[in-house]
Order: sequence, then structure tokens, then C-alpha cells
Amino acid sequence: MPTPSLEIRPATPADVPVLIALIKALADYEKLAHEVTGKPEDLEQALFGDRPYAEALLAWVDGQPVGMALFFHNFSTFLMQPGIYLEDLFVYPDYRGQGIGKALLVHLGKLALARGCGRLEWSVLDWNTPAIEFYQRMGAEIKPEWQTCRVTGEALAAFGEM
Repeated sequence: MPTPSLEIRPATPADVPVLIALIKALADYEKLAHEVTGKPEDLEQALFGDRPYAEALLAWVDGQPVGMALFFHNFSTFLMQPGIYLEDLFVYPDYRGQGIGKALLVHLGKLALARGCGRLEWSVLDWNTPAIEFYQRMGAEIKPEWQTCRVTGEALAAFGEM
């Protein structure tokens, strides 16, 4: 059951420091802190610039930020419909088990339906058993046959020289 004082709302430019703190906490949890190399102004531009590339929802309990869902639209050629890709879902450990992650996912699912999306999808690290079990309880299908492909840094720069 969600916490009675829970508020979920879209992030605003004033929330960038809150988002940065949540992103760093997520990276620490996933043992990927070394991969957080962006700057606050990068995030602000990506979320609130002339061409926003992503959106964020924030969860607040008693006026304190406790979680986030950062997402963007993608497209399914098979469904021939837009979708929402959840890049990051994170709730501070002290607030887990109170329905906050579920409330963020439900909010995002309703948003996907309101926007005419055919699906909501995301990735989960294979070692994160609590998250996998949570997502399965929420009705998510884990797709083990799909592998993530990623090109960054020098490899991405090399694409431009091919």
C-alpha cells in the first residue's frame, strides 16, 4: 500500500540537484558510480532544453525526495506504436517496501496509456534479484533472450569515421 503522504509529480528544472543525488545513489547501488560522468547542466539540457530527450517523475514523502523514474519515448516497429522506455527507477533504500516503486511504475503505465503507447519496457541487471522479483510481481515479462548492445566513447566516435 502506498505511503499516505506520497506525492508523485513531474520533475522541474529546479529539481535537477535532486535528480543528480538520486542518480548518484542509484549508481552506487548498482556499483557503477564510476560511470556517472555527466554534469548537472547536461541533465538540465536533456530534460528541459529546447529539445527534451527524456522526462522524470519524482516521488516525495513528507516533502522529501525519495525516488525517481527517468524515461523517454521509443518506437516499436512491430506494434507500429510509440512506447515508453524506463531508463531508471530508483527508491532510496530506507523507503523501499512502502509501495513507492510500485506507485512510480503505475503512474508511468497510466502515462503510457494516456499517450497511446503500446508498451512500457526497461532493463534490469541480472544480479538484482529483488528488482527482478518485484517487476515480475508487477506483471513484467523478463526477456532473457535479449541482450543489450551499447557503443560509447571512442567506439562511438569510430562510427563517425567508418
